[in-house]
Amino acid sequence: MTLLERIRGPRDLDGLTRDQLTQLAAEIRGFLIRSVSKTGGHLGPNLGVVELTIAIHRVFDSPHDAIVFDTGHQSYVHKLLTGRQDFSRLRKSGGLAGYPSRAESVHDIVESSHASSSLSWADGISRAFQVTGQRDRHVVAVVGDGALTGGMTWEALNNISDDNNRRLVIVVNDNGRSYAPTIGGLAHYLNEVRTRRTYRDVQLGSKQLFDRFGRPGRAFYRGTRGALHGFLGRFAYSDRMYSNLDIKYLGPIDGHDEAAVEQALQQAKHYELPVLVHVITQKGRGYAPARNDEADRFHAVGVIDPETGLAVSATSKVDWADAFGQDLVGLAEQDERIVGITAAMLRPVGLAPLAERFPARVIDVGIAEQHAVTSAAGLAFGGLHPVFAVYATFLGRALDQVLMDVALHRAGVTFVLHRAGVTGPDGASHHGMWDLAMLQIVPGIRIASPRDGATLAEELAEAVAVQDAPTVLRLPKGTVPAAIPALERLEDGVDVLARGTREDVLVVAVGVMADQALEVARLLEPQGIGVTVVDPRWAVPIAPSLVELSAHHRLVVTIEDGVRVGGIGTRLRQDLRAAGVDTALNEVGLPDAFLPHADRGEILAEAGLTPQQIARDIVDQMRGAKLPAARQAGEDARIR
Repeated sequence: MTLLERIRGPRDLDGLTRDQLTQLAAEIRGFLIRSVSKTGGHLGPNLGVVELTIAIHRVFDSPHDAIVFDTGHQSYVHKLLTGRQDFSRLRKSGGLAGYPSRAESVHDIVESSHASSSLSWADGISRAFQVTGQRDRHVVAVVGDGALTGGMTWEALNNISDDNNRRLVIVVNDNGRSYAPTIGGLAHYLNEVRTRRTYRDVQLGSKQLFDRFGRPGRAFYRGTRGALHGFLGRFAYSDRMYSNLDIKYLGPIDGHDEAAVEQALQQAKHYELPVLVHVITQKGRGYAPARNDEADRFHAVGVIDPETGLAVSATSKVDWADAFGQDLVGLAEQDERIVGITAAMLRPVGLAPLAERFPARVIDVGIAEQHAVTSAAGLAFGGLHPVFAVYATFLGRALDQVLMDVALHRAGVTFVLHRAGVTGPDGASHHGMWDLAMLQIVPGIRIASPRDGATLAEELAEAVAVQDAPTVLRLPKGTVPAAIPALERLEDGVDVLARGTREDVLVVAVGVMADQALEVARLLEPQGIGVTVVDPRWAVPIAPSLVELSAHHRLVVTIEDGVRVGGIGTRLRQDLRAAGVDTALNEVGLPDAFLPHADRGEILAEAGLTPQQIARDIVDQMRGAKLPAARQAGEDARIR
């Protein structure tokens, strides 16, 4: 039995020797590489926090002491040390989540994987412990240097420093990267800390002691290192960043020296006030393909060859983000007003090609979506057309700014929402399922949902041409599907994809749901039910032709991969009612629930979003569907 296999809970770490802890760290890295290469997942971040997580669990007593991870993708080692070592179905239905999960363990507290929130959680938990007299309980927040670029982190620090009578330890896991190298003034400062002579002298001293005196010298150095780092930190660094916040600072500490990290945490634990421990780590530590990867592809990987790090199921198909990036570069070459904005995710959202072609025309604001949106309004006022590319799940953090800074000021800003709809393995906090319901309340907004590569190129060009209102393109996760040609494009831009022999059912398909809608039509035609399938292209506002078409069909069905509540179906229903159209309408979409991690197909099937289930429901509904008033009037006139 390996050391890792003997760990069933954090207290099993207590009796391990230093040599055993080193062996355990190596076993954990080997386990992560073997396991994640089979399932996919966040590999690089977890390889970087092995010794840090071991030290945290040796010093603190989880779950009595609350440990909060920001973000949760760096919690794989935490899962292993708290008894969860079956990674065979990681991020798959029935398997471990890719983030902390309360359903899995009492050791997990914060399930959301949105960055920069951990210090607010820690502030609240520590205040609760204080108020309820639980003075023996500590709170540990593990926050990355990338998350420190988010404004919410600094709001929390301001409040944490306002009341120092709490046992709160903030561990800054500083690897210089979030998805990519961390940007901004904070990053420059932390880089200065990492490269200052005092810190380099500490590192050099370790090597010199070991070279001269062997293990005894190393042991002596380790024994004094925590105090030395604390002194250097307070003397050289805290006066510049943290002293004004009145938070004690220890560091920087070599995050891969478990003994040094453990000693610093022990020191922090004995303060009865907030302490910040600055730990320097290497993302991808111990795995050459990850350490040598400048593009940070190993932040999150699919199935890979563990020896080479190369993708096993490489595909020649184009990803939605790549297609968007290529199209945007083409437009930017023709229009010098176009600039790109990213919130610390340059490559995942497809802006790397634009940055390579026009470096000065891409702005990385860090993990600061609110700032990104309002800054975009300012860029638009200055005569540019900003394109903010962001995961759909993260735009909710900046809804107020979309409303009050962009829409209210009629700013020409384009939002490109990646991973819209059901994303699959990342779970509840990453499904982009709320954007349609959330954004269509914004006055004047225009929302498009491309069904294939051709409509992506068209709609992106149309979006950046709008200068007096916000525009939105929502792109799903995965590869661009085969082209779906239109039979006809109506005057207001609606594409007719299929026409049945009878005007029985009108299916309005939003974006990539077009393929499922066409399959529904194929299933219903042999049963004598005629189906017209349309792609509105611009789902908001509702096109007049959709109202007219609805008036001539017996049933309207909208299919969208967003929540039904407040979705496109609801919007169309309201417009039909306003126009006096009485055609029955059925909204097919996702439930208003937090959906688990699973394959996209499994989640859609569970929600009833398969062609077979939709077709069965339509057959049932058609039995009682009456002719709409417009059709009935025509029939009456014909009979007379």
